[in-house]
Amino acid sequence: MTIKEIFDTMEYGPAPESSKEALQWIADRGGIAGHFINGEWGALRDDFPSNNPATGEKLAGVTKGTAAEVEAAVKAARKAQPAWAKSGHKRARVLYAIARLLQKHSRLLAVMETLDNGKPIRESRDIDVPLAIRHFYHHAGFAQLMDEELPDREALGVCGQIIPWNFPLLMLAWKIAPALAMGNTVVLKPAEYTSLTAMVFAEICTEAGVPPGVVNIVTGDGETGAALVNADVDKIAFTGSTEVGRKIREATAGSGKALSLELGGKSPYIVFDDADIDSAVEGLVDAIWFNQGQVCCAGSRLLVQEGIADRFYAKLKSRIDGLRIGNPLDKCIDVGAIVDPVQLDQITKMVSANTEGETYQVAAPEGCFYPPTLITGLSSASTLMQEEIFGPVLAATTFRTPSEAIEIANNTRYGLAASVWSENINLALDIAPKLVAGIVWINGTNMMDAAAGFGGVRESGFGSEGGWEGLTGYTKPKASAKPIKPAKAFSATDGQPADPLDRTAKLYIGGKQARPDGGYSNPVYSAKGKLLGHSGIGNRKDIRNAVEACNAAKGWSKTTGHLRAQILYYIAENLSARDAEFAARIDALVGGKSGSAEVETAIQTLFTYAAWADKYDGQAHGVPIRGVALAMKEPVGNIGVLCDDTPLSGLISAMAPAIAMGNRTVLIPSAAFPLVATDFYQVLETSDMPAGVVNIITGDHAELAPTLASHMDLDAVWSFSSSDVSGVVEKASAGNLKRTWVNNGHDLAPTAKDYLYAATEVKNIWIPYGE
Repeated sequence: MTIKEIFDTMEYGPAPESSKEALQWIADRGGIAGHFINGEWGALRDDFPSNNPATGEKLAGVTKGTAAEVEAAVKAARKAQPAWAKSGHKRARVLYAIARLLQKHSRLLAVMETLDNGKPIRESRDIDVPLAIRHFYHHAGFAQLMDEELPDREALGVCGQIIPWNFPLLMLAWKIAPALAMGNTVVLKPAEYTSLTAMVFAEICTEAGVPPGVVNIVTGDGETGAALVNADVDKIAFTGSTEVGRKIREATAGSGKALSLELGGKSPYIVFDDADIDSAVEGLVDAIWFNQGQVCCAGSRLLVQEGIADRFYAKLKSRIDGLRIGNPLDKCIDVGAIVDPVQLDQITKMVSANTEGETYQVAAPEGCFYPPTLITGLSSASTLMQEEIFGPVLAATTFRTPSEAIEIANNTRYGLAASVWSENINLALDIAPKLVAGIVWINGTNMMDAAAGFGGVRESGFGSEGGWEGLTGYTKPKASAKPIKPAKAFSATDGQPADPLDRTAKLYIGGKQARPDGGYSNPVYSAKGKLLGHSGIGNRKDIRNAVEACNAAKGWSKTTGHLRAQILYYIAENLSARDAEFAARIDALVGGKSGSAEVETAIQTLFTYAAWADKYDGQAHGVPIRGVALAMKEPVGNIGVLCDDTPLSGLISAMAPAIAMGNRTVLIPSAAFPLVATDFYQVLETSDMPAGVVNIITGDHAELAPTLASHMDLDAVWSFSSSDVSGVVEKASAGNLKRTWVNNGHDLAPTAKDYLYAATEVKNIWIPYGE
C-alpha cells in the first residue's frame, strides 16, 4: 500500500476537547446565567433554558431581564460614565488588562462558546477568541490616543448593545471594546440562546479592575432587548436580523439616540474563469460552511463563470463529501450543530420549498445538524438567491461576462460583503469598487481585523465595527448644540395685489427649471411686507422626478475628485460675480444686513469642499495578513436634504460636501426664505454642473419630509430643518434602512469633517499578495 493510498483511505480518529472545566464553571455559579449590574451579580432565575445544540442537553438556566432590571443597569451605567470618561490612559490600562485575561482564560472561553453555540471547537479556539482578544488590545490603543487624535470628540454616554447568537464572544468584543475606549459605559444584552461567554467576560471585567457600572450585562429574550431599546440610553448598537433592525429604527425614531445596525446579508462569491480553482473551492468552504453558514457575511451566493462551472461544481462536490459533521467539541470536525431546533426548522423549510435547480447534499447526524448543501442552476430571482437562509446552504448560478457578474451580484437588497476570485489583479480591482458591499475580499473570504472597519449598506444596515471609522459611532462633538428657533415667513402688510403675471419661481429638476406638479405656489414677502415673488409648492411627484434625475446622473459618482473640485470652484466664481445681487435678495427676504456676510460664507464653503474633493482620502489598514486592507471612501449615492433657514449658506453647506464626494442631491431649501435657492440654480446652469446632480424642490418641510425619507431610491436623508421632522425622517427611513442625519430641533454646527463623513461610505477591500 502506497503512502498516497494510506492518506486517501485512512479515517480521522476522534480528538475531543474536554467540557469538564466549563461545565464545572457553570455549576459553581448556580447553573444559571443572570445579570451583572454595577459590578455585582443580580437575580438568578431559571426563566428559560440554554441548551447544548449538539446534544439538546440543558447547560444552564437563563434569567429573563425585566424592564425594571434593565433600568437599574442603565442607572448604574449612567452614574459610572463621567468618571470613566476622564482618563484615556486609565481606560487603556483596563482594556489591556481585559485582553490579557481573555488570553489567560482562552481555553475556557473557547469550550464555553462551542458548548453554547454549537460551532466547531477549532473555530472558537482559532478564530473567535483570538479575534476578540485582538479587539481589546487594539482599542486599548485607541483609548490612549483619543485625547490627541480626537480632540473635538467625546463619549456619547451610555450605550445599549444587543448582540446575536452566531458569534457571542466576538460580537461582545466588537461592541464593548470601542465603546469603553471612547469613554462610554455599556449595558449589553447577549442573545437568548448564547449568554454563557458573556458571563465569563463579566468575571474577567471584575478581575481586570473595570469600575462598577462601566460594563453591565442583562440576560433575556426579545422582550428584554425591547426594554433596552426603550431605555434611557444614548445609543443603541444592534447586530441581528434586518427585520428586527427595522423595528429598532422605528422604535428609536425621534428619540435622539444614536443608532448603528449590522444586519443581514446575501453576499456574492464571484469566481472568474482564470481563478485558482482549488483555492477558490477551499475559500468557499470557509465562506459558507464556517459556523454552519450562520454568518451575516457568509458567501451564500456562488457566481461562477460559465466556462469553468462544471469543473468547479465537480471539485466543490468532492470537497463537500470530505467535510466532517458532528460533535463540535471534536477538533477533527468541520461543521457543527445548528444553534437551535427553531433555526434548523427554518433552514429546512426554506430548502424544502425550493423547486428550482439541482440540490446536492451529504448526510448529517441525527439531532440539530443540517448537511452542507449546494443548489445549482438557480436564477438570480430565486428565493434562495435573494433571501438570507442563515445556514450551510449555498445557492449557485453562472455568468458569462464581468458586467453580468456585477449585475447579478448587486441584484439584492443587501450590501454587506463580497468575494472576488481571479488571478488577474486588474480584473479583480476593476470589479471590487463596482460591488455594492461594505467589504470586499479579493482571493479570500471572512478576513476580519480590529484595524479594518466592518459594516454594510442598503438593508445590511449602517455604521461600522472596528477601525477609525468604527470609533465615530461611539463619539459626538464636544460642542453642545443649541435649540433652533424656527424662522417665520413674513406676510403682507400693505395690501399689495398679486402680480397679474405668473412669476412663480420654478423648481429645478434634472438640470431644467420645472413647474411644480401641483401647480400651486406660496407668496413670499419681505420683512416690510412687500411681495417679492412666489415659490412653487413641491409634492411627492416632484420628489419622484428629482430622484429619477439623480439616478440618471450616476456618472457623477464616477468622476474624479479633481473634476468635481473644478466645478465647485466655478460655482463659487459665478456666485462671486453676483454677490451684490444675492446679498440684496437675502437682506430683502430676512430683513437686516446679513446678506453680504452670508454670501461670503457660501463662497468660502464652496472653496472648502472644492479643496476637499480630491483630498478626503482613504486609508491602508495595517491588518495581520500578508497583504493590505484598503479603506476606500465612496459616495453614499442619492441624498435628500432638508436645509436650514439661512437662505443661501443653508443650501450650500449641505450641497457642497455632498456633491464634492460624488453624491447626487435633492435639496429642500428653507421654507420661509426659498427664493434665494431658486435664484441659485441660475448659477448652477452657468457652471457646468451636470444635469441631475443638484435638484431643488421648494415647499413645506413637514409635508415633504415623509415622502423624502420613505423614498426607496434615496440612500440617505439629512435634516437640518427648523421644523419638527427628525422623528418623521428616522421612522420613514426604516423602509430601506437608509442613513439619516437629523438635528432633533438643535443647531448641530457641523464641521467640514462631519459633513464629509456623512457624505461617504467606507468600503474595505482586502488584497492579499504573494504566491
